[in-house]
Amino acid sequence: MPSPFVDHLLKPLELSRPSTSTAFARNVDLNESKWSEIEPKEKLQSLLASLNQPLSPSLVQDTVGSLIQLERRPEVSAAEADPENKALKEAIITKLLVGLYAEGIEGCLSQATQAETEAEWWADIERSWLNVAWYLLQTLPPRLAKLIRVILGALRAQGVPISLSAFSPSSLRQLFPSTDHRRPSALSTTVFPHLRRQPFSITSSTILYSTFSPHPTSHGSVFTKVWATLNPVLTLAIMPIELTRQECNFKRKELEKIRDQRAEALGYLSQMRGELAVAVKEPWNIQRFVHVLTYVIEGDMEKAFNPSDVESSTTQEPLQQILRLSTTVHSTQRAAHLRLLESRELLRPSGLTLIWPQLVLLPPLCVYALRSAYASRAAFFELAMDAKATVEGFVRGWLLDPLKDVIKTVRAGGEEGVIVQPEGIAADFASLERMTLALAKDQLKYTPEQLEALSRQIRQGDLTPVLRIYEEDIKSPVKSALTGTLLRSVFIQVQKAKVDIDQALAGIDKLLKSQELTFAFVGVAPALAIVYLLGGSLVTLWRGGRGRGKYGGKRVISGVWSAMRRTERLLVSQPGSRQRKEDEEKGGSGSIPPLTSGLLLLSVARLRSYAETHLPPRSRLREGFLEDVGDLENPDLGRGDKMRVVERMWRCWGETLGWGSIPAQGISRK
Repeated sequence: MPSPFVDHLLKPLELSRPSTSTAFARNVDLNESKWSEIEPKEKLQSLLASLNQPLSPSLVQDTVGSLIQLERRPEVSAAEADPENKALKEAIITKLLVGLYAEGIEGCLSQATQAETEAEWWADIERSWLNVAWYLLQTLPPRLAKLIRVILGALRAQGVPISLSAFSPSSLRQLFPSTDHRRPSALSTTVFPHLRRQPFSITSSTILYSTFSPHPTSHGSVFTKVWATLNPVLTLAIMPIELTRQECNFKRKELEKIRDQRAEALGYLSQMRGELAVAVKEPWNIQRFVHVLTYVIEGDMEKAFNPSDVESSTTQEPLQQILRLSTTVHSTQRAAHLRLLESRELLRPSGLTLIWPQLVLLPPLCVYALRSAYASRAAFFELAMDAKATVEGFVRGWLLDPLKDVIKTVRAGGEEGVIVQPEGIAADFASLERMTLALAKDQLKYTPEQLEALSRQIRQGDLTPVLRIYEEDIKSPVKSALTGTLLRSVFIQVQKAKVDIDQALAGIDKLLKSQELTFAFVGVAPALAIVYLLGGSLVTLWRGGRGRGKYGGKRVISGVWSAMRRTERLLVSQPGSRQRKEDEEKGGSGSIPPLTSGLLLLSVARLRSYAETHLPPRSRLREGFLEDVGDLENPDLGRGDKMRVVERMWRCWGETLGWGSIPAQGISRK
């Protein structure tokens, strides 16, 4: 089935189906026994209806064979004068052509994507010395097995008996003599096959690591001598890792070359959509188009656009050309691409090769861990019980009980006092009032009216009459204390201070009551924050490990950010490619070269796959994102238009999808 990108690219080329063919074609049997009994028009209708399913090599071959067989029948020559028969035949050829064009684009896209994916895998290995060393360990068994096979083959070829002494360094030097020390030996190329194509890698590696030697004037003589002694050993130890890194670099570059070749073919194919539309409307141009399409898919651009080859293609039969195109699309090119990757050993190693260290190391480590855990089972049990008690204490003491207090506070409404009770304040105030009125009645001889006025003053906090009596008493404090009212005045002021303190505490109590719910939430807030952070971390870890999360998770969004950045970079730099002069004359400065167009389509295909997989369905975000991706896929838009589309995508979706924070996070694509 064609990908959504191919469906979007071919949407302007959708063909209308003949209304008279579908219902009849379902009841038509195309076997040999009934083929001769069917009229030419019915046969053509049946063939056209059979092409509604995805094209396969057998379907194309059967359809083309049926058309050739139909043309050879004598009664067809008379039927060809019928315009409907001619239109049906042209519709069949057009449908075959459009289907093969879609399959060709799909094949180039998948091959370029495969090469790019493998190149990114090698780039991730090359980026870290730890990854390089781990990859060397993973591939060490097949390297040693290949080395042993080569040595055994050389021993048998020279008739040397197989023994342990034959594997000594001196025996190996005699067995594999080297005439040029600048070129790697046969053993080196066996362990590191890329040295056949990069013969100076060892020399460059040695020069590279010799730059780390200390300057004799910057260090003491003892350190310099020690370094000079250890430098060859360190160089010899680091040499395999450096050669492995060069191997990863070599394979990455080779895969990028293959990706560029398939991307250039993809760019040519996408730009040929207009030519396909012309060929659909003008059937006499089909031979020319099929010739160009076949050689573009094969990657032979010189033959594809060679004027003499293009002119000679017009004399060939269209059906035979379509058969050759089908063979190229479905088998030849795919097999050649896979054969190229396997012959150069550019694919990543097999899964068993990559996981054998884990398979070897994990069982003994697991046994050791289980044995240690069993030996320390009492300590682990105690630790588990402590952890259980800690969790229970945290949940009960810091989470559930404070939440119950919050609910209790909300339900009670803050009616009860926190520090003092209103009844106590009223009792102290009434006592103060009685003491003051009694002193005024006994000492000042107040009338009932004056006592009522004094009572109102006391409620307002004014004790002026008592203070006047106190001022007179302290003039002769001893006499007043023994025979006067000094003690009663002092006790009244003490009671007044107590009432003032009660009123101050009542104010504080009122303030606490107004903020009681706040304090309750402050008490439970740390526990809620811990639970929220811990739960969020666990959910992120669970979803992140499975490639999910909001809009796909940080790792997926990082890949989309890389694709967007690469898209803009391609539109700015426009890598050169082999392009026809007539394309340059037609396109002008705003045209996009085929190589740039193909690489651009690779990045855009990743954006489309992301939108259809991770963005919410039936949402404005997904619909708008896919509309912008469709504009980038449109071969009719020039470089300037697509630059504006990229700017719009950064402006509209950058903040929503979190592209701005990706560079600071440093997320690997692995």
